Amino acid sequence: MVMPKLGESVTEGTISTWLVKEGDKVQKYDPIADVMTDKVNAEIPSSYTGTIQQLVVPEGETVEVGELICYIETESIEGVSEEQPTAQSSEQPSKEKTSADNSSSMRNRYSPAVLNLAQKHDIDLTDITGTGLGGRITRKDVKNYIDHTNTEPAAPDKQQSSPSLQASPSHPGDKTYKLTGVRKAIADNMSYSKKEIPHAWMTVEVDVTDLVHYRNQIKNDFKKQEGVNLTYFSFFVHSLSKALKEYPVFNSIWNGDSVVQKQDINISIAVAKDEELYVPVIKQADQLSIRGIAREIDRLALKARNNSLTSDDMTDGTFTLNNTGSFGSVSSMGIINYPQIAILQVESIVKRPVIINDMFAARDIVNLSLSLDHRVLDGLICGKFLARMKELLENTNESSLSI
Repeated sequence: MVMPKLGESVTEGTISTWLVKEGDKVQKYDPIADVMTDKVNAEIPSSYTGTIQQLVVPEGETVEVGELICYIETESIEGVSEEQPTAQSSEQPSKEKTSADNSSSMRNRYSPAVLNLAQKHDIDLTDITGTGLGGRITRKDVKNYIDHTNTEPAAPDKQQSSPSLQASPSHPGDKTYKLTGVRKAIADNMSYSKKEIPHAWMTVEVDVTDLVHYRNQIKNDFKKQEGVNLTYFSFFVHSLSKALKEYPVFNSIWNGDSVVQKQDINISIAVAKDEELYVPVIKQADQLSIRGIAREIDRLALKARNNSLTSDDMTDGTFTLNNTGSFGSVSSMGIINYPQIAILQVESIVKRPVIINDMFAARDIVNLSLSLDHRVLDGLICGKFLARMKELLENTNESSLSI
């Protein structure tokens, strides 16, 4: 059995806990392991009914999607005669021949995780011997190659170059730790995003005084009726879904060498739990009212806190909205959540003096910071998009909006 794909753009997973041991009998779809990725913690089900023969991957190890994780001896199929194994054995040479014929093609098939790691370390993959199926090069093969080459003495000119970039000496009390699990997966994904995507950044200032007054008027009754909090973030998600419908180019994802404009508006939102960050998705947000959005935010946040998010909760996002204001931030640049092409940061709502009709007035102001993929978007369309967001939010009040 191989590591299954647990989400959009997920290329690897970490076996956090095996739920079975060698010799255990399992049914198809029985959970056999807890797996962590940068998008979700999930149980993976058995693909077969049978007996666990060998757990290939130890707990805590990260493997790429499609890499072998365990062996399962499947049960004989009911009604098969005893003579069939003999017939199968006579066919074995032809199967071996087929496997041999396909080995060269497997060796030349590289996963995104392998390609990304090789590009990061400037490695020629033809120098590596693969240990995967049919000689395929796995992520572990590349890491072993990197570890081996890093043990060789550096050339004299490399040893002398760029002293300012060398690590500072260790001191008593210094602590070194490795990134593991969700944090390592996030680091790998963000490193890819920053390397491959030409980020640009724009920000706009929005007067949300009317929105603040309106929300404060109704939040207590809303909590009594719905049982969930009516947060400012619900209003931002609602306005964003409208803006994405009017400017559909922002609701796009990369697909290899092309860009796909998605029909469904699925807004990814960042949810933090301790030191872990999850990005669940509000599906078809443009079809939801403020009430429906508030319920979805509460549902997804609760599942994140309880470690019960599923792969379905985390996949198919088309645009990310990040509530950096919850940490007191007033200005920031988000890293685009690949394969999406933009991310919008909602900063803190703060009281500021503003001149209205030549007089100072205290107003509630928020900054919206947009990071964009400059291969797809430019300043003109992004300026229009942010201007529309500003218009929608500044006109949010009791007369303009139905909860």
